[in-house]
Amino acid sequence: CAEDVPRALAQAVFEAGLQRRPTYLSVPYDDWAVEVDDNCLAVLDRRVERASVPDGEQGRRLAERVAAAERPALVLGGDIDSAGLFDCAVRLAERLGGPVWAAPSLFRLPFPNRHPLFRGVLPAGIAPICAALEGHDLVLVLGAPVFRYHEYLPGRYLPEGTRLIQVTEDASAAARAPMGEALVADPRAVIELLLEQLGTLTAPTGPYRPVPEPPTAEGPLLHPEEVFAALRDEMPEDTAYVVESTSTNSSWWRQMDLRRPGSYYFPAAGGLGFGLPGAVGVALAQPDRPVVGVIGDGSANYGITALWTAAQHRVPLTIVLLRNGTYGALRWFGDLLGVPDAPGMDIPGLDFTRIAEGYGVSARQVGDAEELRAVLAERPDKPRLVQVDTALTTPS
Repeated sequence: CAEDVPRALAQAVFEAGLQRRPTYLSVPYDDWAVEVDDNCLAVLDRRVERASVPDGEQGRRLAERVAAAERPALVLGGDIDSAGLFDCAVRLAERLGGPVWAAPSLFRLPFPNRHPLFRGVLPAGIAPICAALEGHDLVLVLGAPVFRYHEYLPGRYLPEGTRLIQVTEDASAAARAPMGEALVADPRAVIELLLEQLGTLTAPTGPYRPVPEPPTAEGPLLHPEEVFAALRDEMPEDTAYVVESTSTNSSWWRQMDLRRPGSYYFPAAGGLGFGLPGAVGVALAQPDRPVVGVIGDGSANYGITALWTAAQHRVPLTIVLLRNGTYGALRWFGDLLGVPDAPGMDIPGLDFTRIAEGYGVSARQVGDAEELRAVLAERPDKPRLVQVDTALTTPS
C-alpha cells in the first residue's frame, strides 16, 4: 500500500548496504502523494548493521542497552531451536527476568511453554502485538523476523517509549523490518556475549506452571483440551508434534507441556496444507523419535496424499485427526471481517478413517477420552490415523 513506501525505501537502502549489491525499488508514481501515518516515522530511527560476531563496540553497546533496560522482554524465533540454543535461551531469559514470547514465524518452539516466564506465541496483527508488548522499555528479538502480520489489525507498531533490537542471521529480514535496530549476527554469539556480560541469576524464577484440568464438551464430542491432555499424558516426553489445527490453538497451549528442543512445528502465515506432509517429513528425519501430527479436518485435505508416502515408507507416525465438520479458523476470520454467514465453511460427511485406509494407513475412530488414551498408549511400528470428533472452539 502507499503508506508502505517509506519502509520499502528504507529496506532498499539497508539491503544495498548489507548485501553490497545494487537494489532496485519500484514505487507507483501516485503513491508519492499519499500522506504517511505515524508508524512510518519509525524508519527514521532505524540502524541495521552486519557482524557475524559482534565486535567490541557493537557488543558493548548491545550489552549496555540490554543491561540498562528496566522491563526487558524477549521474543524468540525458530532459529533459536534449530541452532541448538533452546537451553541457552532459557538461561538468558532467567538472567533478564522478563517475559518471553515465541515469534509468529514458521518455527520450532524456542522455549519451554510452561516455564513461568513464557507468555505464549505473539499474535499475528499489528495492534495486538503492540498491546502484548505494552509496558516494556526494550524488546530483544532473537532469531526471528520483526514481525509477521497476517491478520489486518492496524495500530502502532510498538508502544510509546518501547525500543526494539533484532538479532538475526537473515539479512533480508533485518532490512525489511518496519521499526527497531537490527544486528545481522549469529544469535549464538550474541546470547553467549549477553550471558557473560549480565552476570549470574539474582533470583529464582519459580516452578513451571501446572497444567489445568481439561474441560469437557456436551454430548458425544470431545473438547480439544481433552485430546491434548491425552497426548500429553500418553505420549513419550520427547515426542515431536507437527500441528495444523489452527482453530484449537488456545486449547493446545493450555494443555501441552513441551520442554525439549524440536518438540513443536507450526506454519506461521495462516496457509493450509503444511501439516500432513510436514509430519511425514519430521518422522522421516527423526526415525528414533516419536512424531505426532495434530491435524484439523479443514486442513487435512490440502495434503492428504502424504498418507500414501507414510504408508510406502512405513513411517511410525501417529496422525490425530480432529474432526469438527467446519473450517473453524476461517469462521473466526469471517466474524472478524463482518461476514459471519460466509458460505462454504461447513465440511460434513468426511470419514478420514476410510480415506486413510485407501492410502494404506491403518485408522480408527475413537469415541471417548478413555478410548483415545488407550489407543495413544500403543506403540505401532507403522503409520496410523486416529480420528476424534471434537467440539468447535475459538482459535484465539
